[in-house]
Amino acid sequence: MILGAGSRGDLQPCLALGRRLAERGDAVRLIAVARYKPLVDAAGLAPVLLSLDPVEIIASEAGRAWLDGGRNPVRFLRSFARIARPVAEQILQEVTSAFVGADLIVAPTIGFLGEHMAERLGVPSALIHIQPSHPTAAFPHPFVPQARRLGPIANRWSFHAVEQLAWQLLRPLINRWRADTLGLRRLPLRGPAHRTRLARRPVLCSFSRLVVPRPPDWPPYVHVTGNWFLDADQEWTPPRALTDLLATGEPVVYAGFGSMVPKDPARTDVMVRTALRLAGVRGVLLGDPASSDDDVLAVESVPHSWLFPRVSAVVHHGGAGTTAAGLRAGVPAIICPFLGDQPFWGERIAALGVGPAPIPIARLTANALVMAIEAAVGSGAGAKSIRQRADDLGAEIRAEDGVTRACEVLDSLTS
Repeated sequence: MILGAGSRGDLQPCLALGRRLAERGDAVRLIAVARYKPLVDAAGLAPVLLSLDPVEIIASEAGRAWLDGGRNPVRFLRSFARIARPVAEQILQEVTSAFVGADLIVAPTIGFLGEHMAERLGVPSALIHIQPSHPTAAFPHPFVPQARRLGPIANRWSFHAVEQLAWQLLRPLINRWRADTLGLRRLPLRGPAHRTRLARRPVLCSFSRLVVPRPPDWPPYVHVTGNWFLDADQEWTPPRALTDLLATGEPVVYAGFGSMVPKDPARTDVMVRTALRLAGVRGVLLGDPASSDDDVLAVESVPHSWLFPRVSAVVHHGGAGTTAAGLRAGVPAIICPFLGDQPFWGERIAALGVGPAPIPIARLTANALVMAIEAAVGSGAGAKSIRQRADDLGAEIRAEDGVTRACEVLDSLTS
């Protein structure tokens, strides 16, 4: 059983892992929200559907307030708990039923739901980290702001602080579920994160060492496997307008913020279109196709694995999955982070020299985006250096096989 709850970017690595396991002959069930059932079906996996829809939650008034929390980890986690609380009981009951019959559980650390169910069923389990969430002195937790101002001790403690804040917010709900539904004892203040480390529970980090070098103080049970990529369906056919736009050979920049919703979507849309025109490039924009014009083609959806290698640069929110897709494609990235770990990935893009400094969505202006686009696709020496570094890093990432490494770790749990 693989828990793929969350946005599409959270789900796609789980789809890649599940598909490889199924191809080897394993029976795989993937838990996902109902919105993504077609993706699970296309991967050839048995879907187990949850009613929670992250897209609808983010679009709600409470979701907008969550997005406005920005880089404040306390506000971010409190808002998440406030959003989750009304539907928590229903989701926990659905999760309880979903995991029945599992022989091996693979799940992210949100609520440590997979760990609680593995304890209940008496089966092995592994954790998924889509961002570096294991404590280290090398850098602070990705949710913590002002990253460059912390030292080794504060870096390590930032992970414990984020874990404790999340656990204390969720502890009443989780402990009631453990006791009343699962028949397990309630957990103390230190919570499930501490327990999994004491048990040396395998951690599968679905990102590349080339992007986040493995800290020397991580224990052997933390495995930086490399990304788990899900390639575009071979039967997917791009619209004619898109292939015509890309065929001219002129620079085309993609811009889209995934499931993130700007505070003023209409204003942001105008801002991005203005920036593309001022920068002298054409664009592929995530949006309503009816809003397309001569310079900008709006698309409802297009596989990143198909589109990104065909454009000159990508502008996005900095989600872990979208960031990885851009890096793999070998094109410069311009990150406009909203919240959570997105600023962390934006900082990594800049540190690797494969894109300019991130522009937080709250500070995004047309002029700032024009400067970033010119820094990525312009004719100057700096832009050429960014493109070369992106191209070189993309080739190295494409040579990795994170899914195979993850399967090897899971094999060790059942052998």
